[in-house]
Amino acid sequence: MSITVTPTHPDFVAEISGVDLAQPLQPADRDGIEEAINRYAVVVFRDQKLNDEQQIAFARHFGPIHSSAQRARHKGIKHRLASAEIADISNLDGDGKVMDRTARRRLDWLANRLWHTDASFRAVPGALSLLYAHIVPDEGGDTEFADLRAAYDALGEAKKREIDGLVAEHSIWHSRAQLDVTQYSPEELASLPPVPQRVVRIHPGSHRKTLYLASHASHIIGMPVPDGRLLLLDLVEHATQSRFVHVHRWRQGDLVIWDNRCTMHRARPFDTAKVRDLRRVTTRDVASTLEQAA
Repeated sequence: MSITVTPTHPDFVAEISGVDLAQPLQPADRDGIEEAINRYAVVVFRDQKLNDEQQIAFARHFGPIHSSAQRARHKGIKHRLASAEIADISNLDGDGKVMDRTARRRLDWLANRLWHTDASFRAVPGALSLLYAHIVPDEGGDTEFADLRAAYDALGEAKKREIDGLVAEHSIWHSRAQLDVTQYSPEELASLPPVPQRVVRIHPGSHRKTLYLASHASHIIGMPVPDGRLLLLDLVEHATQSRFVHVHRWRQGDLVIWDNRCTMHRARPFDTAKVRDLRRVTTRDVASTLEQAA
């Protein structure tokens, strides 16, 4: 194995060096990377040079790939990237120009600044996300990550008993509505219906219990909506205390992998007149959280 794993924190976030991700991945390195993800939840590779095809090929080592939900909810616009397996996490329009402030995709994209977990709004949610930086602004545009395993561990025993077995309804339309972004067609709305997901789950790689939260989580099924939303807000507030959060400051050539099964993340503001071009591939989990151990 050629990789070197350098932890940022004993149990959360590590930097991995000694590997060129544009080249075929050796089995021992693949296994070492997966082991690091299972332990640290967020791993960072610096100074990579990847095109979209190489990024997708690398992601395939860790599971089947979700098609980008952007295609489902933006059917009437020109997309900049050719592959449906890669999500355009940029402020650029279909012609590669900085989007106007009123552009429909820009307004939708602003919800990335809410704490969320990728693809929790799908029946089979996201597992790993792999985000690669082509162009980043000089200032701003950081990404914050929250460790939901540590957040669960820090809950009191009474709260753990209270939330054990609870199921939340997740919908991408709920997260967008929080910012009053609601202009979607009936066809778009129907393409991504709400789904149920556990509030507490067991991470399959580390076997640690973890919260499973996101801005997509609308309410607790079987609980009055206001009560459920207050509970979810309290859990998100707890999980995003500074002691559970790491800030990644992007550099061109960074590839960051995070485990959606045990983290939340959010984008931070930047000068949107400047280009920020990042591209994400997300692998699929094995099943709905309801079908997995809790």
